[in-house]
Amino acid sequence: MKMSGESLLIVILVGVIAGWLAGQLVQGAGFGLIGDLLIGIVGALIGSWLLPRLGIHLGTGFVREIVSATIGAVVLLLVIRLLRGGMAYRRY
Repeated sequence: MKMSGESLLIVILVGVIAGWLAGQLVQGAGFGLIGDLLIGIVGALIGSWLLPRLGIHLGTGFVREIVSATIGAVVLLLVIRLLRGGMAYRRY
């Protein structure tokens, strides 16, 4: 698979935005630039797999990608929180 520089930049941008949004929704803070990026990219994979199986079709475009990746990232963070025992990500 060959990806142009522009496509790679969009994937990174969607990942950072989705990871940051998921962090805000789940724990009230982001995870830093690299953490947000990784969570967002994995969340995008989860969202693009999970949403069609649930019969949810959001359309096309940049905003759809951010929404789908954010939903996937929130699912990822909630599963991690569940596996780690409740409030493992709460910062004091």
